Amino acid sequence: MKELILSALYFALPAYLANMAPIIFAKIPFTKIAFPLGKPINEKAFGAHKTWRGFYVGYLAALLILLLQFYLQKNDFVTQINLLNYKEINLFMYAFLFGVGAITGDLIKSFFKRRIGIKPGGAWFPFDQLDFIFGFLLFISPFYFPPTEVIIILLIATPLLHFLTNLSGYLLGLKKVWW
Repeated sequence: MKELILSALYFALPAYLANMAPIIFAKIPFTKIAFPLGKPINEKAFGAHKTWRGFYVGYLAALLILLLQFYLQKNDFVTQINLLNYKEINLFMYAFLFGVGAITGDLIKSFFKRRIGIKPGGAWFPFDQLDFIFGFLLFISPFYFPPTEVIIILLIATPLLHFLTNLSGYLLGLKKVWW
């Protein structure tokens, strides 16, 4: 069971980092790409803080993790928990599937939050915690569909991990709210 949990988390690692990347890089001024997805639609549909930068850094973060996983595939322990053969996949395409999939999941959730009147930054459990998981799984499913047990583990473990990373981000001054 421990190996299955590690496999699930290792598999989703590019999406996890892609989901965190917009928050981490929000403090770094990329003025040429830090513009909203579309005005005035963006503010009403998603929230003004949703920018193209989020898509770019999400993709780059996923690519960085996939390159690391490609390199680590030589390790015997890593080989035991791999769900993907990183030597046989197109890392750039999978970075898109993981990274942009995760960010798109968050964007779709934001759209529905605005529709039901939840302001940007307002809590919406469990969707705030699972949106990027649904997004990357949807994007990756035509090319690889993980075992059901992996999906269940991600749906259970992600809200806890999400809470811990958000609390850390809040304590480090990267987030305005602890959730």
